[in-house]
Amino acid sequence: MQFEVWAPQADRVTLECDGVTRVMERDAERRGWWVAEAEAGDGSRYGFAVDDGPVRPDPRSRRQPDGPDGLSAVVDQGAYEWRAEWAGRPLRGAVLYELHVGTYTPQGTLDAAAGRLEHLVELGVTHVELMPLCPFPGRHGWGYEGVSLWAVHEPYGGPPALKRFVDRAHELGLGVVLDVVHNHLGPSGNYLPVFGPYFTDTHHTPWGAAVNLDAPGSDEVRAFMIGSALAWLRDYRLDGLRLDAVHALKDTRAYQFLEELSAAVDSLAAETDRPLFLIAESDLNDPRVITPRQEHGLGLHAQWNDDFHHALHTALTGEAQGYYADFGRAPLRAVAKTLTGGYFHDGTYSSFRGRHHGRPLDRSRVAGHRLLGYSQTHDQVGNRAQGDRLSASLSPGLLACAAALVLTAPFTPMLFMGEEWAASTPWQFFTDHTDPDLAEAVRRGRRREFATHGWAEDEVPDPQDPATRERSCLDWSEPEREPHARVLAWYRRLIALRREHPDLMDPDLADLRVAYDEEARWLAFRRGDVRVAVNLAGERAAIPLGPRPARILAAWEPVRAPGRDGLLHLPGEACVVLEQE
Repeated sequence: MQFEVWAPQADRVTLECDGVTRVMERDAERRGWWVAEAEAGDGSRYGFAVDDGPVRPDPRSRRQPDGPDGLSAVVDQGAYEWRAEWAGRPLRGAVLYELHVGTYTPQGTLDAAAGRLEHLVELGVTHVELMPLCPFPGRHGWGYEGVSLWAVHEPYGGPPALKRFVDRAHELGLGVVLDVVHNHLGPSGNYLPVFGPYFTDTHHTPWGAAVNLDAPGSDEVRAFMIGSALAWLRDYRLDGLRLDAVHALKDTRAYQFLEELSAAVDSLAAETDRPLFLIAESDLNDPRVITPRQEHGLGLHAQWNDDFHHALHTALTGEAQGYYADFGRAPLRAVAKTLTGGYFHDGTYSSFRGRHHGRPLDRSRVAGHRLLGYSQTHDQVGNRAQGDRLSASLSPGLLACAAALVLTAPFTPMLFMGEEWAASTPWQFFTDHTDPDLAEAVRRGRRREFATHGWAEDEVPDPQDPATRERSCLDWSEPEREPHARVLAWYRRLIALRREHPDLMDPDLADLRVAYDEEARWLAFRRGDVRVAVNLAGERAAIPLGPRPARILAAWEPVRAPGRDGLLHLPGEACVVLEQE
């Protein structure tokens, strides 16, 4: 078979395959590429040496059996026999479920996670969003320090396990989305600079030199990143990708990397005849990110909406520090603004940033399903000092209110694993760095970060302690017990209502009408004939819904439909979904 590698600055490149070394030749047709022929098959170990340096893994490695520092392995992508016939599931109408393989089950493997997929079918979600799977040092971690962007973390089960997971999900009718990281690579096991200008000092990011998207050599770097994205969608039959922190991608070229990537994904969707989509994590509040390319946007299909989360979080918890400050001044007004306009900061002043931020969405052109709405994510839970979920501080009634707002809003809802039963387990920041110096730097950095917010060192979990990861694993006995079982039943009912009532699937932001009382702490909104009301206060509220007769579709606490006076008398820390006749 032919091996190839891009090493534009090298004078000599050798291939080591199954213990045999061969000198590679320059590819006459592709500048900077080297090629060699060698007998190899599935599982053959190989690597490349540049200018007689040490043998390093292939930048496009499909498998790293011995971790990021080991040799690569050949993967026969055609060897797996797919069982499921899958036409795909589009983003519109979806309910996503963010899942971390290493803590979804105690075993922390893709096969173990696949064994729990029936739970998600019964819950009613449509897609699983897997957190990053690329290889990283050690066994356990969040995955955002990954390297080998074409490979699957071996402790999770490697490439075969991912195919089994996707196949089982598709058999059950679930789509699969993967979180991919293009804005940086981990500090350990990253050998890309050995081969070429994958990074540039032209720009700097929180992780150091930026991925080279616009400096000399960036054509091949962009092709490398896009090729990786397409490989996940094509070879593993994934349905979409979540793009981590696209605001950290530094790109001054006229044809933006994200636009090029979205065009490539849309072409693959047409080729495979199934819907494929890209979801951005974007801090820009720039509607151009999710505006179609033909309308001069970047063409991504959706983005996470942290503004909705921040508004909802402040309304539920009363927290108003840091980036919550602007939302916390009038949290229900902030919730109302995001429900109807998508962004909170749409050109307004951001005290956290010290400047104006964002621009308005054109509600006549941007559908609500292009924004993901959520009350919890891995970021918003795990980046707290102790990784505490909302369930650690809120009553079941307030958790039910959060679920009602997320699952009946005009956005694409996303849940974070375990929230559907108010999991009592935290989700903390954990690592397994094999480099002692790096491990200590991470440990000290984490504690130093939270010391500025008043946390003592012994209150911040040690990321390197195996117990930190173990505490973060879901407890699968909880869904059978109260109060968890009641919360789970509520989530199931709300998701079912989305399927049963077209008004709840309508992504028209302009059609939503909302009312609220900041002091009394209630909020209600209308979507077609459906009315949703939440009371975040501890005492009963009288909420005017109008004189039209209505029937109760779902209620957290027993409640009567409004009488002739149009008033809904809703108990404290409770919520209801009604349909007016």
